[in-house]
Amino acid sequence: MELGTTFHIRVACALAVLLFAPFQAMAARLELRLVGVNGAGIAGAVISLRSTNSSRPPASAIKGVMDQMNREFVPHVLIVPVGSRVTFPNSDTVSHQIYSFSPAKKFQFPLYRGSPNPPVDFDHVGVVTIGCNIHDQMRAYVFVMDGQYYGRTDPNGAWSAADVEPGEYAVQAWHPLAREMRPIIEEKIRVTDASAASPLTLRVAAPLKLRAESTVPANWDAY
Repeated sequence: MELGTTFHIRVACALAVLLFAPFQAMAARLELRLVGVNGAGIAGAVISLRSTNSSRPPASAIKGVMDQMNREFVPHVLIVPVGSRVTFPNSDTVSHQIYSFSPAKKFQFPLYRGSPNPPVDFDHVGVVTIGCNIHDQMRAYVFVMDGQYYGRTDPNGAWSAADVEPGEYAVQAWHPLAREMRPIIEEKIRVTDASAASPLTLRVAAPLKLRAESTVPANWDAY
């Protein structure tokens, strides 16, 4: 077979693959805004998007860090995909003894400073409340989710994600200062190639009562 003939056969095969390959939908940028019943944006809410297509895997696990500084957890809220590992170093000037009694993850570290403890595996979906046995005012939350996209709303209640694969998603919003440890909104949305042209507004069904940052939640004893 001549070289020219071989070249034309290869080109024809490549074109056939392009013509008959399944169409892949273009990823879209998604913008949404979480608002209260009065239309005001809700800042600091955790947003997660989980595809209703059960064959799609969740976001890849990460290696997270929640430090301790000035008798506070940093960050106050950490969002991780299920299967992630999180370390809890103590960079404070005093020792801490941290723990969680949450059903999604229970653990406890003895009084320590520095980084003597192994990472904690967060292998179950849910909200994990972190506290310190020495300093009762210290608390934080690890939000373990099984979605494909996640983040927190900005001061205006807005959140966006780039390159979202079109399809139907279950959207969940949760707020660390809510008086009850449950989602403040759960809805289904459909993402299309045109989603970026029309930002989505999610409105809570009832007035959202947020406690002060310094107030221990009413359900603290449950954890």
